[in-house]
Amino acid sequence: MSLYEKLGGADAISAVVDNFYDRVLADPTINEFFKHTDMEKQRRHQAAFISFALGGPHQYSGKSMEKAHEGMNLQEEHFNAVAKHLGDALADFNVPASDIDAVITHVATLKDSILHK
Repeated sequence: MSLYEKLGGADAISAVVDNFYDRVLADPTINEFFKHTDMEKQRRHQAAFISFALGGPHQYSGKSMEKAHEGMNLQEEHFNAVAKHLGDALADFNVPASDIDAVITHVATLKDSILHK
């Protein structure tokens, strides 16, 4: 069973993404990056990306990580804050720690692309 299925599919992923962005937008260390972002579109886009990354049925057709984060000057502290908020959002939905670790481990594989290193 994929992590997508274990987490509960599209509706569960969307709920986690909403929780995640509520946390991100409340965090002054990273909320500035979303000041001019259409958050409804961003939430849909992120839900599609996470669904794909966790083995969901849909293919991801968005920008590469490099293109999506180009020119943002993201640093390690920003990446770590986002990863923490994702883990905390998953925990709010009673996702087992081992599955949260698997999600964060997967996200960590994208770190160099996001930070352009």
